[in-house]
Amino acid sequence: MAEVHPTATVHPGTVLGEGAKVLENAVVGKQPVLSPRSTAKREPLPPTRIGDGTVISTGAIVFAGSEIGARTIVGDQACVRERVTIGDDVVVGRGSLVENDTTIGARTRIQAEAYVTAYSTVEEDVFIAPCVVTTNDDFMGRTERRHELIAGPTIRRGARVGGGAVLCPGVEIGEEAFVGAGAVVTKDVPPRAVVVGNPARVLREVPDDELLTPP
Repeated sequence: MAEVHPTATVHPGTVLGEGAKVLENAVVGKQPVLSPRSTAKREPLPPTRIGDGTVISTGAIVFAGSEIGARTIVGDQACVRERVTIGDDVVVGRGSLVENDTTIGARTRIQAEAYVTAYSTVEEDVFIAPCVVTTNDDFMGRTERRHELIAGPTIRRGARVGGGAVLCPGVEIGEEAFVGAGAVVTKDVPPRAVVVGNPARVLREVPDDELLTPP
């Protein structure tokens, strides 16, 4: 049986898995309120689904149309927008925001105050450090052309992104790559590459003993 704190709000139709917890002042199944100029989709949203054993922590918000897997933690004051899919055993850290139409793979860890922009793909076993910023619009809201070009980053399996790094629109961070703290990534990062600096440049390869599956 799921547990819902008396101060939490769970909107009608929400599906809570066995042992799921919705803690103080959390909101699950919230419908979005969009600006007239928003580029987000406006179709009716299916109910939110929360997996077995998942915790929606104090003050967190999970919007309608999103699905969160089993044993995941959405930290205090974190926010998961609409049409987001999150796998099993994921951590979304305190105060982090996962924007609409994003996919996050199993066992990924998103640390405090990270911003995962709309239309991003994050694969399995990714590490995103505190205060990482991802972006999806090269035109920053100017020109109608931007609508067809909006794209968040793709972060492949096992990649790690250091604290305060910035990922520019549409870049791909290769499998097992390592983005150093404070780097500004303006182009694709090869698999297993270590990149640092502004703009980010390849420094070396990730050593064998740091790989998820050593050769």
